[in-house]
Amino acid sequence: MSNNRRDFLKTLTASMLTPMVAGGSVQQFGEKVGTISSSKKPNVIFMICDDLGAGDLGCYGSKIPTPNLDRLAAQGTRCTRYNAAHPICSASRAALLTGRYAPRSHTPGALFPHSKVAMAREERTLADVFREQLYRTHAIGKWHLGDDAGYLPTDRGFDSFFGVPYSDDMQPLPLLRNRAMVEADTDRDELTPRYTAEALKILGAETDQPFFLYLAYSYPHDPARGSKAFRGRSAFGNYGDAVEEIDWSVGQVLVALNKTGKEDDTIVIFTSDHGPWFQGSPGQTRGRKGSTFEGGVRVPFLVRRPGYVPSGAISDAWIGHLDVLPTLAKWCGLKLPPISLDGRDVSAALMHQQELPAKSVLYFSPAGGKDDLHAIRSGPWKMRIAQCTGEIYVNDQTMGKESMLLPRPELYNLDSDPMESFDISDRHPEIIALLAAEIEEQMETFPKTTQDEYRVLRDRVASRVTPPAAAPRVVTGPLPNWAWEPADRR
Repeated sequence: MSNNRRDFLKTLTASMLTPMVAGGSVQQFGEKVGTISSSKKPNVIFMICDDLGAGDLGCYGSKIPTPNLDRLAAQGTRCTRYNAAHPICSASRAALLTGRYAPRSHTPGALFPHSKVAMAREERTLADVFREQLYRTHAIGKWHLGDDAGYLPTDRGFDSFFGVPYSDDMQPLPLLRNRAMVEADTDRDELTPRYTAEALKILGAETDQPFFLYLAYSYPHDPARGSKAFRGRSAFGNYGDAVEEIDWSVGQVLVALNKTGKEDDTIVIFTSDHGPWFQGSPGQTRGRKGSTFEGGVRVPFLVRRPGYVPSGAISDAWIGHLDVLPTLAKWCGLKLPPISLDGRDVSAALMHQQELPAKSVLYFSPAGGKDDLHAIRSGPWKMRIAQCTGEIYVNDQTMGKESMLLPRPELYNLDSDPMESFDISDRHPEIIALLAAEIEEQMETFPKTTQDEYRVLRDRVASRVTPPAAAPRVVTGPLPNWAWEPADRR
């Protein structure tokens, strides 16, 4: 990118950023807070839900009781502008574990049982880089990055795996231990308590070797389920039952950490793979799972490390899944993979509440089983260039549909308009031009398959009568006699 464009994007983003810390009492920085100086490598527990929305936790405004997660937020930092790297399961998890956009690893939106494709073998995962530094690496729960030999967690850097190969709405749903099948079609109702029991065994192991635990809950993905102990307990139906049970599980993990004396030496992170599906709350954002509106990718993100990450802080930094690998590598003294990453170390935002330089982020859609580019964001400025056909407000279902290039780019300022309701592209042509040039430059770094899909998309232009923020119209003939359109849409 040219220096002029980098400087401009940095300036326009910095000018719109809000303070990184708000509300509550924030832990005062001492000698230890905000530094990475201990010679002892920290443990890491990374908990990720399936389809949990940005507004589904009490600490994010939900009425669903989540006392353990609320306590975790109070003991650490809660992020309000944290985005997944993709609005669908497999692609989001691939990006999280590699620090690279899913199209780079040829990971489609969602893998189905016995799929012939999976996350590319040459990719290096978080587990790979942890194990290189002699960490014990464990995966529990939903995997969804390949169920064939050579693609299971124990083939991708994890020493052990206990869980299921894909989503809870797929069948049969085998329960695996490492590569062996334990149950051909497991009891979906008992997944959360069984994952929890397995995590407690790992936490109770007597060893001085540091560990990385990837705990991937199967819920509240549809059909959301609570175990017998939680069924009917919530005032919010099956979905609420599932969320309350996940909160219980997190509480069990935190209690175990405290009892084993590992609490002060463990980084705890909690998040989701993307926005909610049919049920659940996307918070004060537009869209849901599958959508490249913010509701499809905005997720909760809580991080705690006593003495390093300030407690009671709220971060408004624009960060996301792509940044997890480089940030944990910095905190844990890991060697980065010898391949270019799309994420960056965001320690300054999480540990010091500093503003970050502008960095453009791309939004890909899984429409029609492809990875079409829909949007680019730099700080609060988001430019949409494409949209799925079929829905006016959200894209809950993208399979069988296609993306179309919008007749004109749309521009939203997420600071003043988090619901992406007001297109202001005509007010800022200079930002449109710079972000469009940034897309062209970044696309040159992607695999040929992604570039080819982008070229096809650019030739599939929606009708000019498509209103701003609407699903693309494909009308090619004359308008009905009753319809009137402004001259610039005819």
